[in-house]
Amino acid sequence: MGEQADTAFKTTGSKWLLPVSEYLGFPLDQVNFLACQLFALAAAFWFRLYLSPSHANPLVRHAVATLLGIAFLIFCFGWYSVHILTVVVASYLIIVNTDINNVHRYSMVTAMGYLTVCQVSRVFIFNYGILSTDFSGPLMIVTQKITTLAFQLHDGMCKKSEQLTPEQKFLAINMRPSLIEYLSYNLNFLSVLVGPCSDYKDYIDFIEGTHISQRLRQRSGTCTGQNGYDKTPDLSPLPAVCQKLLVCCGCMLFFLIVTRSLPVTYNVDPYFVSHAPFLNRLNYAFFSIQAARPKFYFAWTLADAVNNAAGFGFLGMDENGQPSWDLICNLNILGIETATSFKTFIDNWNIRTGIWLKTVCYDRAPKHRLALTFILSALWHGVYPGYYFTFITAIPITMAARAIRKSIRHYFLGSRGLKMSYDILTWAATQLAICYTVMPFLLLAVEPTLVYYRSMYFHVHIISILAAIALHRKHKTRDPSATTKTFSSASSFSSSCSAQCQPVHSNNNDKVD
Repeated sequence: MGEQADTAFKTTGSKWLLPVSEYLGFPLDQVNFLACQLFALAAAFWFRLYLSPSHANPLVRHAVATLLGIAFLIFCFGWYSVHILTVVVASYLIIVNTDINNVHRYSMVTAMGYLTVCQVSRVFIFNYGILSTDFSGPLMIVTQKITTLAFQLHDGMCKKSEQLTPEQKFLAINMRPSLIEYLSYNLNFLSVLVGPCSDYKDYIDFIEGTHISQRLRQRSGTCTGQNGYDKTPDLSPLPAVCQKLLVCCGCMLFFLIVTRSLPVTYNVDPYFVSHAPFLNRLNYAFFSIQAARPKFYFAWTLADAVNNAAGFGFLGMDENGQPSWDLICNLNILGIETATSFKTFIDNWNIRTGIWLKTVCYDRAPKHRLALTFILSALWHGVYPGYYFTFITAIPITMAARAIRKSIRHYFLGSRGLKMSYDILTWAATQLAICYTVMPFLLLAVEPTLVYYRSMYFHVHIISILAAIALHRKHKTRDPSATTKTFSSASSFSSSCSAQCQPVHSNNNDKVD
């Protein structure tokens, strides 16, 4: 009870729900967050039904979405919400007053620099604590939106059409946004707390009421026409919202029943480390990491449902002629749990952040694209040492996985049984790699991370990774065509991820890379 009171005392957000927090035994910041998201879900239905484009002009919709978003920030973070408002206003001044040739650079430095300063202060002031005053989540989302818009604005106003990829050409912005449009895009109540980050043009189409018609026209122009549009389909988001809310309920139950009984910190408990056999420690690491995921599943799926309830997130008609509301979906749970490579796991986890990293870094870096993308991802997540352990070790693991896949996968494609055996083995190897790589991300600090590494014989893991990379490079020198294949594969991947067809989330078992 004393701990709860101490946490409440440090909370800068609203304390109206403190009795609920004490009754349920949940931290007040989590209760405030859940209350805001549930209110946002109800407000989203109202926004779609009573503040639709046919009932209200875009200016009113922008204003209401912005004011509700700011109210949520103040309710959850109190005066700390000033940090988020400050970086948004500063970034808008950059867009309006800066030379358009450098607007993307200045916006990136300002947004990432401010985020990093706030992350550093969180670590050193709160001593690795994640308290109710942790406003970095919304600040991270705003950083994505600020930089995404800046790069797309630079694409539209500075670059020639032939310099852009099909995706960049489609998403390019040809004129500076107004203040209300900019504030609405960054601070709207649908995504201000947990995202996801959407593209500016998609959001403006949603506000102006052309979101669904644009997607139908776009998909009908690129697809085979097998779905047909002879009759107007039922485009209500209600079925998709209900399905996603059911997933949220399942994740919440799993969290209450399983996650709380498998704390990640037990992996570095001195008694457990010194007395439990290695296989027991490995099993506990596997199940504790599995159990840590549902809280992310819950938050991202609920955020997706909120956007859908407002009528935002329509992707197009699927192969069965049914409306798909996965345009800004942030994860693919089945793809994550059945991933047979580390890359597949990353591709299906926090999808919109992956698209942001690809948009502002991977597609634009002149060289060392993979390393620079992982470094940007680590900087964006924060300055906890555990994040850097995770992302630095992820680079050789990704390289080793590619090397092994290219070297041996073709031997297992002769029969269905061999292919299934290969998938099972690579799934197990991927889960093992995740046990080693993701744990520091959850432990945060250096000391527990090193304790975990020592207890899990991490040096053996690293040696095996380096050996796999070295063997693959030796193999590549004998096969000069390998380099050409790698670049052609990367090129086809980039072109397939065009704006006309958003990424299809699958476990990618049939991909080489």
